Amino acid sequence: QVQLVESGGGLVQPGGSLRLSCAASGRIVSIDLMAWYRQAPGKERELVANIISGGSTNYADSVKGRFTMSRDNAKNTVYLQMNSLKPEDTGVYYCKSNVVVGSYRNLEVWGQGTRVTVSQ
Repeated sequence: QVQLVESGGGLVQPGGSLRLSCAASGRIVSIDLMAWYRQAPGKERELVANIISGGSTNYADSVKGRFTMSRDNAKNTVYLQMNSLKPEDTGVYYCKSNVVVGSYRNLEVWGQGTRVTVSQ
């Protein structure tokens, strides 16, 4: 089975930076899409950024110009570089992947989440 493991969250001051990582493991044939979502306290989970197999990226308007998503295909890992962080960026960040596994089944897999707190 496929597992996604996020890391890199923590406490940072406003204006600071963090880099989140999401590593996929398992019997993966291909990764069609990887995405970052976040959920702030009392709010619905929202899409932050995604990257498709061709390498193109998309970002929520609220993070454009501040966040950058990238990937390392050899490691089946994606990253989210977060700069100029604001208190409203606080929340649990989740990695999601649409993958094709060894049986050639399409799966949607979620990671466990990593908490980001932007505060003085």
